[in-house]
Amino acid sequence: MEILGTTLRVCVDDLESSTAFYERIAGATALRFERGGVSVAAVGCFLLMSGPEEELEVLRKVAATVAVDDVDAAYAALTEAGATIAVGPVPTPVGRNLIAVHPDGSVFEYADQRR
Repeated sequence: MEILGTTLRVCVDDLESSTAFYERIAGATALRFERGGVSVAAVGCFLLMSGPEEELEVLRKVAATVAVDDVDAAYAALTEAGATIAVGPVPTPVGRNLIAVHPDGSVFEYADQRR
């Protein structure tokens, strides 16, 4: 598994004004999509999420998104090292992901971007 970078997950009340702010500081245009009732704007290294509180409550438990070259390789490396896979691998709008619980209890999303 090769780690390519990380994305910081930010739950916001007002996606429109937050997106404008993050686009300005990141110097990038947001990629927008919907997932499970949550509106998402990906801006640079930030993943802004807005939606129903019951959905955001679950999303807040994931510390960050880790970009990897291959989710299957991440699955193998994580389970070999002692992590528990809570969800996935599953398809996403831009590739595939999984949610892993590390032995210390930390929760991370691992995602690849296959186009």
